[in-house]
Amino acid sequence: MEGEMRLWKGREMDGKMVETFQKNFVKVENILDQNRLLINEINQNHESKLPDNLTKNVALIRELNNNIRRVVDLYADLSTSFTKSVDPSASDGDSAAAPGHKRNRPPP
Repeated sequence: MEGEMRLWKGREMDGKMVETFQKNFVKVENILDQNRLLINEINQNHESKLPDNLTKNVALIRELNNNIRRVVDLYADLSTSFTKSVDPSASDGDSAAAPGHKRNRPPP
């Protein structure tokens, strides 16, 4: 697969880059699966109303929040990589060319 070129919307994409995207999406999917399990456990603990279980929820919610941060970071990395692969001029530090960046509007 290395060195192989693939087409995406009429553009060539390096096979290694596609592989990197796939690996990151698998990481995101695994984290989201873990989050589903954490949420189920948090809900069960909450419904039990046992003090020990409610105390456990503090750590579980922290873990859930950390996982969400990891997912956000992975998506941000994917977005940056994708932008650079589709529009190489976006890597020159011009933040206006990068998607997701808000532009300042003049006051009405």
